[in-house]
Formats: sequence, C-alpha cells, structure tokens
Amino acid sequence: MTTQDPSARELGEFLRARRNRVRPQDVGLEPGGRRKVAGLRREEIALLAGISTDYYQRMEQGRQVRPSDDVLDAVAAALDLDENEHQHLFNLARAARRHASARARRSPERVPDSTRHLLHAMCTPALVLSQHLDVLAWNTLAEALFGDPATLAPAERNMLTLIFRDPEARQRCPNWETSALQYVGILRAAVARDPEHPRAAAIIGEQSIHSADFRRMWARHDVRSSVHGSKQFRHPEVGEITLAWDNYPLPGDPGPFLLVYTAQPDTADFERLQLLASLHATRERNRDSVLQADPAEQQRPASGTAVS
Repeated sequence: MTTQDPSARELGEFLRARRNRVRPQDVGLEPGGRRKVAGLRREEIALLAGISTDYYQRMEQGRQVRPSDDVLDAVAAALDLDENEHQHLFNLARAARRHASARARRSPERVPDSTRHLLHAMCTPALVLSQHLDVLAWNTLAEALFGDPATLAPAERNMLTLIFRDPEARQRCPNWETSALQYVGILRAAVARDPEHPRAAAIIGEQSIHSADFRRMWARHDVRSSVHGSKQFRHPEVGEITLAWDNYPLPGDPGPFLLVYTAQPDTADFERLQLLASLHATRERNRDSVLQADPAEQQRPASGTAVS
C-alpha cells in the first residue's frame, strides 16, 4: 500500500469541505427526498463539472490523480468557488503534481537588513511575518500597538498562536472572529504550498490541542490571500482605533511579507495613533532612565505582550 500524498489529501479535504457547503438549490437542483450529506453528492458535482463520478471521487479521496486546468475550472464552477478559493484549488492541484522531493527544498525566511532599516524609519506600525505568521521583525509603533514580541520566546511569536491563546489579544480585537479566520486562511494557503512543512505541522498540532475555536475554523478549509483591508483594535490606552493594512511580499519563494498599518491623516484614528506613539515613547524614555539609574532593573522580566 502506498502512502497517501499530503498535497493530494489536502486537495481532497478542500473539495469535500466545499461540496458540503453547496446546497442543491444553489446550483439549480431539486433538493429531493432524504439526503445523507449536508451539501451536494459527489455524483452531482461530477455531473455539473462534466466529469465521471469515479474520477471526482478519486480526487476527493486524495488518490493519485492529476486533473487538468480545464477539469479544475469545471470543478471550481460546480462548487461555486470565489476567486481566492479558485486559486487555492489550483495551488493544491499543482502541489500534488510536483514530486515530493521538489517540495522538500526549504530555505529559511530571512529579513533583509534594508527591510529592518525601513521598519525603523517608518512612522506607522509595521511587522515582518513569515508565511506561517511568525513575527520576524517589528518597529516601535508596532510594539506600541500590539505589545513587545521580545517578551515572548521565539516559538511563541506567532500571530495565530497569540490570537487563539492569549486572552489579552482577544480583548484587544473587537472583531475577533473575523481576524482569527483571516489568520487561519493565511496559514491554510501556506499549507497548500507545502503541506509537510514542520513549522506548519507544529502550529496546527499545538492549536488543535489547545483551542476548540481553532479546530472549528481549521475544519472549514477557508483560504485568505487578501493584500489589504482594515482592522479594528481596542487598545487599553487610546481606546478603539481602526487602521488600514497592506502587505508587501519580500524576497524569497515563498518569502516573508511586510505588514503595514496606516491611518488616514486628519482623522480621529490618526490622532489616536499619534497619541499612542507619544505615550510609548514617553514610557520607553522613563524605562531607559530607570535602567541607567539602577542596572539591577535590567534583570527583571518585561511586561506582557498581546499581538492580535
């Protein structure tokens, strides 16, 4: 018996999740009598896509099939996939076509020195995240907005880990469910590229053990590849603040990305962001003065972190 290919298995699980989401009436079919499945039957998807039921069944079972782009387009239409899901389906299928040895070549995700200089020159919160949402670098305004990642062990500096495991991070995020789904969707897209990556396995395994919310969201097989949006924060010092965010890919295949938060000038959100920067700068100056006056204070642990 051959071992099931992880990419083919991921493809099959995605297809099943999306098939269960589509109702017969959504695609012009009569609901009929008693149905044993939540959504469409395999044979109904196969009929809508114009392929054999046996072929579609093998795709869902993660068996060794290599669907053409035309077949994938037809299946995407039958499942009523949106643009992100359509691209995700292609990514999964292409990963399944590649030989496993090609997927095993992994390079460490590094932050170029020029990017670190850019971070500290920026007058707005910015972070560098890995494809698996590890926090690789940040500037002082990001520290003011989220908390200081340096207070955490490197393995714990992960946006997904913090939003599911840190109660303070949840409190700072009024739209917690939306944000959590966004991070889960980003991780799902990374898994499509390399389902055997050890970092992905570690994050998924840990969160599956500790968080029922994560298990629920992960089972949905949602995928996110947005490059911009908005996010609301509930900060203990300046109150609620809504910022626009954009991400910019950095060198690498795949590589990390720069996540930048901004506020429109001459708005209440911009004023709150400026106030937050001022409060953080004052706190840092006071802390430095204490350290200079009493070096023993340097041995004391820093305050907690809530990245969301």
